[in-house]
Amino acid sequence: MDTFEVAVIGGGIVGMATAMALLDDGVERVVVLEAEDHVAPHQTGHNSGVIHSGLYYRPGSLKARNCVEGRRALIALCEEEDVPHEICGKLVVATGAGEIPALDELERRGRANGLQGLRRLEAGELGEYEPHARGIAGLWVPETGITDFSAVTGAMARRVRARGGTVRLRSRVLAHRRDGEAHLLETSSGPVRARFLVGCAGLQSDRVARLCGVRPGVRIVPFRGEYYDLEPAAAHLVRNLIYPVPDPSFPFLGVHLTRMIGGGAEAGPNAVLAFKREGYTRTSFSVRDAAATLAYPGFWRLAGRYWRTGLAEQWRSLHKAAFVRSVQRLV
Repeated sequence: MDTFEVAVIGGGIVGMATAMALLDDGVERVVVLEAEDHVAPHQTGHNSGVIHSGLYYRPGSLKARNCVEGRRALIALCEEEDVPHEICGKLVVATGAGEIPALDELERRGRANGLQGLRRLEAGELGEYEPHARGIAGLWVPETGITDFSAVTGAMARRVRARGGTVRLRSRVLAHRRDGEAHLLETSSGPVRARFLVGCAGLQSDRVARLCGVRPGVRIVPFRGEYYDLEPAAAHLVRNLIYPVPDPSFPFLGVHLTRMIGGGAEAGPNAVLAFKREGYTRTSFSVRDAAATLAYPGFWRLAGRYWRTGLAEQWRSLHKAAFVRSVQRLV
């Protein structure tokens, strides 16, 4: 049986960064256990690739500190490991007078979080940064960027291995038991013994916690984000990144336009309830996952609070024309 000081469960960007930090702190035997056949298979590899600046979070909060400090560390890693990235800036656009107070608050938060170069724009100034943007006001955020987070995680995995750590793929955790102070894990690639466990299992994190004897007190409710690729003839409409002013009552940033580091541009995502935790199409369905969501009182509290927005997101998912209209508010 392989024995380690720490086993990190999950090979996405959080798990790999955790393993790097442990090795940097002098922990000698660290293993990352990833269920799939490659790193960054799920949330890390399914997003718009944006390096966020720290604009959205309450000043002084852990989220704000993590975003600002993490951005700097991420850029340093990309430079050291030759991971493609670009600090291209983004434009946040207000399309109606009712969004101006929220835009004001974003500017206040950004300045309080130490962002440099923020510029408030009138309608006639939007074209300096995004020639096709439409709106009555905007906020230019120059420290936002783009990268490929699968490539970032791959670079982290190389660092983990170079520093003496182990990355085990196809190693889904199947069972757990205690042996004195040690944790014994049965995985799909064989048994593992570790003194400490760190759960970084993404959409399965609550289940992994319960499997290991922890009562997390919460349950994952999965949402799926849907994107459209812009046709090559339309890609010129987006120079870099164009974002709406987010709805402060909803925990998502809204449909936006993103130039991708590998070329092309995307519109999205929306945010629709998913009936499978790692389901990436409308038809993806898991009886187990759907039943877990519907049996969770927290889901019904969420639905009761955001039902109007949730229905609008579902409508936009089912009707491409509605999705396009949400994008046309910005360009």
